[in-house]
Amino acid sequence: MVPQIIINSIIAGSLYALVAMGFSLIYSVTKFFNLAHGVLAAVGGYGVFFFGRMLGLPVMVAVALGILIATLVGWLLERCVFSPLRSRKSSALVLLVASLGAFTAIQALIALLFGSQFLTLAPILEGGSPFTVAGATITDVQIVLVGTALAAFVCVWLILKKTSFGKVVRATADDEEVAKIVGINTHKVIGKTFVIGSMLAGMAGILSGFDTGIEPIMGLPLLLKGVIAAIIGGMGSVPGALLGAYLLGFSENVGVWFIPGEWKDAISFSILILFLLLRPFGILGRK
Repeated sequence: MVPQIIINSIIAGSLYALVAMGFSLIYSVTKFFNLAHGVLAAVGGYGVFFFGRMLGLPVMVAVALGILIATLVGWLLERCVFSPLRSRKSSALVLLVASLGAFTAIQALIALLFGSQFLTLAPILEGGSPFTVAGATITDVQIVLVGTALAAFVCVWLILKKTSFGKVVRATADDEEVAKIVGINTHKVIGKTFVIGSMLAGMAGILSGFDTGIEPIMGLPLLLKGVIAAIIGGMGSVPGALLGAYLLGFSENVGVWFIPGEWKDAISFSILILFLLLRPFGILGRK
């Protein structure tokens, strides 16, 4: 039982981490909750369904195109919706409402184009069978999910810490106005940050789709868990988002072994409330 709990926690945490890292990264430079981030997961999943199942393209080509579509939609939202609002000095609340509107509109469009029924994606590794590790079962898709989450974290961390782009991202995150004064084009920095964050959301939706399937409303639960993980870890901190995601995944999976599975979301929100009361800035966040 214990090995399976650990494996399930790692799998869930990896999925939450992909969403949380992108959400937290975007928040670090914009300082608003981009709720449209969640629907990009659905865009990625349905992109793979369209290119792979409907057009018959090879799976990996469909995956690449699905990630590209999710990234493009995220970038367009930034350029066409959020950037104009920021240029008008709109508040974070206005931006949040706009992102909620974008989420709802895109989700409705997906349902209109593909229907509201639950759909499945082709397996990444045809004919692959589950693996047994220390008595626990894990599928090939779940192994890819865990590996992707960890690889994505390493890549994002290296970009932020070891590149010139990472330096300007951190400068913009610290103080956008000061960054502008010293000559940093924060408009471009935020746009590129949206590209990275949207890519991570698309990957989360695609891997979730391969694991369990896709439906238009799939972005909402992923968004909620990603936001909770980001808050637990510390908003604006990518390492914190990863840590918060695995902590959330572990807490949920330990809990559902002892109480009914219907209480899984209640566990997540209980942890969120505890952190908001006792440590509102998160594990690695700044006061």
